[in-house]
Amino acid sequence: MNPFNKFNPGNKSNSSNKPHAGRKSSQGKKNDLANPAQAEKKAGRSSKFSDANSKKSASGIHTSVANTRGERSKAKNETSAKKKQNSEQSNSTMKVVTVNSPVGLHKRNVHQGRYDFTQLVAVLPELAAHVIRNPRGEQSIRFDDPLAVKLLNKALLAHHYGVTHWDIPAGYLCPPIPGRADYIHRLAELLNKEFPQLDQTQVRALDIGVGANCIYPIVATTQYGWRYVGSDVDPQSVTNSNAIATNNAVLQGRIECRLQAQSRHFFKGIIQENERYDVTTCNPPFHKSLEEARQGTERKINNLNANRQKRGQKPAPMQKESSTKQAASALNFGGQKAELWCPGGEAEFVKNLAFESRDFAKQVLWFTTLLSKKENVRWLRKNLEKVGAKEVKIVEMSQGQKISRFMAWTFQTAEERQDWFKN
Repeated sequence: MNPFNKFNPGNKSNSSNKPHAGRKSSQGKKNDLANPAQAEKKAGRSSKFSDANSKKSASGIHTSVANTRGERSKAKNETSAKKKQNSEQSNSTMKVVTVNSPVGLHKRNVHQGRYDFTQLVAVLPELAAHVIRNPRGEQSIRFDDPLAVKLLNKALLAHHYGVTHWDIPAGYLCPPIPGRADYIHRLAELLNKEFPQLDQTQVRALDIGVGANCIYPIVATTQYGWRYVGSDVDPQSVTNSNAIATNNAVLQGRIECRLQAQSRHFFKGIIQENERYDVTTCNPPFHKSLEEARQGTERKINNLNANRQKRGQKPAPMQKESSTKQAASALNFGGQKAELWCPGGEAEFVKNLAFESRDFAKQVLWFTTLLSKKENVRWLRKNLEKVGAKEVKIVEMSQGQKISRFMAWTFQTAEERQDWFKN
């Protein structure tokens, strides 16, 4: 017996009476002829079934085609993006150098080690009332006390820089001097490495956002003999900084502060047609809003309180207030709007700074700015590529637990820069 035979002879029913698959029996044909309506109904069902299958099949084909097209389109876009990226990289001639500075303050920074309060009190006796002992028995001050911080700055400036007439109006930024000084020292080092024979007393600098404290011009003028122009959008800051420059013999004739009348500009209206600057400095506002600035100050206060408790120190009088009230109070002595925040924060500020710097490419050798947020290094680098900077230096600075950095950029080639000081 052939096992592949479709008909089993052993079956009781006659296989010849069964219709072949796919064919109708003669009886079925007769029934259809006898009942045309039933035949039509059957044909309709068959047609619908056929149409449904056709539609399903067509839908599957369309879906498959759509998926294939989508995949091709995605692959094409990815390829195009890669080509564009590679093209941008190949077209960009911007050189980027990262300078990793040794840990700690610059070797020329006068603020090495702990503060010598004996000497500081000698130049400013009123500081004595604010000197305390920490759990290790070392002299210090309460850094959450605005008056103590301001008096410490006055004493430091008098003792190390010969600036005996210095003050700031209530509500203005009182910066920590050691870290600010390091920015100037690292910048001077950048110039020295590129121009070993440079006479630092010939350097002309511009500070964007000099504030009421005038710290960068003070450090640069007294330590290196630079001539400095400071600019600010706040009239009181300009007036106060000019008063500091005028009332101290070591600064007279070397510092001039100008009002930036157009708040959306940085260099326009400040740099005159016949002026050239070897470097610019800037400490941009890093908060996006007043509320964000308050939150940042509140975090600082909470951290100070926590650290004080860890060291076993007694609570400061300010701790009786809520941290929110302390933050509001701290903002009153810790900086004005232009000093602490601007729309878009640091990222938007430095982007606009980079784009405007392009318009003064021939009048400034090195533009620089501090960056408090590490993620903004890549952001600024991207924008400097867009504006056509020739070279960028990222200078990392590490002071204790704090890591900061500044970026410097120029629109001039190495050859052009070597000719800069010859003209």
